Amino acid sequence: MTVELTTLASGLRVVTETIPGALAASAGVWVGVGSRDEPAELSGVSHFLEHLLFKGTLDRSARAIAEAIDRVGGEMNAFTTKESTAYYTRLPAPDLALGLAILGDVLTAPALRDADVESERTVILEELAADDDSPDDQAHVLTFESLFPDHPLGRETAGTRDTVAAITPDDVRSFFARWYRPGTMVVAVAGPQGHDEVVAEVERRFGVATGGERPARTAPADAVRPLAVKRRSTEQAHVVVGFRGPDRDDPDREALDVLNHTLGGGMSSRLFEEIREQRGLAYSVFSAPSSYSDAGALSVYAGTSPAHVHEVLDLVEVELGRMTADGLTHDELAIAVGYLTGSFVLGLEDTGARMSRLGGHVTARGFVRPVAEQIERYRAVGLDDIRRVAARVLSGPRTLTAVGPITKKSMQAR
Repeated sequence: MTVELTTLASGLRVVTETIPGALAASAGVWVGVGSRDEPAELSGVSHFLEHLLFKGTLDRSARAIAEAIDRVGGEMNAFTTKESTAYYTRLPAPDLALGLAILGDVLTAPALRDADVESERTVILEELAADDDSPDDQAHVLTFESLFPDHPLGRETAGTRDTVAAITPDDVRSFFARWYRPGTMVVAVAGPQGHDEVVAEVERRFGVATGGERPARTAPADAVRPLAVKRRSTEQAHVVVGFRGPDRDDPDREALDVLNHTLGGGMSSRLFEEIREQRGLAYSVFSAPSSYSDAGALSVYAGTSPAHVHEVLDLVEVELGRMTADGLTHDELAIAVGYLTGSFVLGLEDTGARMSRLGGHVTARGFVRPVAEQIERYRAVGLDDIRRVAARVLSGPRTLTAVGPITKKSMQAR
């Protein structure tokens, strides 16, 4: 399997992985702009635009797009993150040209009609309302607001009800015109087709536009908000301990992944074993890292009854202290590295996963890290690396956030 990257005269980058014998092909377009790149008053406009592009183009109705994909048994979807927006499709390999034709159409000539903006606004407001009904989601939103206060990384990707309600059709069209340019986009394809064949099809389908700037970003300041509580009438309390972490390309990134797996990243993790399996204090308890171009985070979450909040947090503190003081055992290191390398390989069995890796890597880094190199980076992590990253992250600035039938005063008493 061969990965190749070509930059067209327009500035559009095309990256492919040729997989001989594959029966499916996956194609995606990554736009290197996300929620952190929006003005505060337009928070959520990237996500708004993501919803709108499949509402139709100058030549295809939304129904025509859906029927064309359904007719070949394919799938099409999109998502928005803090630093990029992606549109993708997966189809039988002989129908790749159809997928690229539709992606080219929606990415270069969306209709963006006033009526579609208004109807989709209602849909997004319903989506935000659904998120509000998920207190665990709200706890994580509150955590990022506290870890990155007054910075766009701390904003919810979909925006707020106020900003979504205020976004106008002209705002959406202006945002599209500025950012959805060849120089900001990456087309990624994984399947049996050869690179030159894909490049020729992309040149045909993505028009003659040129140029496009990449967003200028400012890293967040070091300060965090140490405590945030949102009182709600729920059966459980949802608590998150958050830390600032290394950015996407930091040399400690793999060491943090290994630490995270042992702390709360899997069913054999310390937090899962102690809090759920041994004590039965939570159904869901886990830790998770996040990384961006210039910042990162590590969060530890638990959902538990209000009466058990302090006990759960005490147990979390015990494990954090053990990790900082002692690091990992040799066996824990072997399990974590084995999990990360094994799950990484298993995750690449599908053309969709391979396409996503291509698009994400080129958008974020400008190149695709070889699979063997990534595996070796995990295998190179040693016990000293874990102790270093534990001291760096777990001894650094932290936040405590909670959503549920608890008060800020009760949390301050800890």
